[in-house]
Amino acid sequence: MEITVRAAAKADLAALLGLYGELNPDDAPLSQDAADAVWAAISGQQGRTVLVAEADGAVAGTADCIVMPNLTRGGRAILFVENVVVAGRFQRRGVGSRLMEAAVRLGESAGCYKVQLLAADDEYVHSFYEACGFEAPAQGFRRYVE
Repeated sequence: MEITVRAAAKADLAALLGLYGELNPDDAPLSQDAADAVWAAISGQQGRTVLVAEADGAVAGTADCIVMPNLTRGGRAILFVENVVVAGRFQRRGVGSRLMEAAVRLGESAGCYKVQLLAADDEYVHSFYEACGFEAPAQGFRRYVE
């Protein structure tokens, strides 16, 4: 199976929404107008790249990446990765690894000193990210806002 990774385009929006539905099945689907408005905001945001992995002619996975400028580490930016998801039928076939390799290359090309993400509290997910070269030297925190 050939896997290619590229920046997402508006034409990928329906496929992205399908993937996000697998990631968060309890979320209510966005209306087309809302999805179009959010996509316009994402695609216009400097330093933001939504990656998609294609396999067997379909969008098989995605990772949302954003370069955050930074005043520490000699002014080197940080690449944050969010909303990583691989469609169920493509899992354990190398799609996630290719997405994470592409995210790291994106960070390198932007001069970032690190690539950072939060992962679900799931041993398989942790093992996956460790296999991709990530370490968990810190504890993450989050606070959801309504």
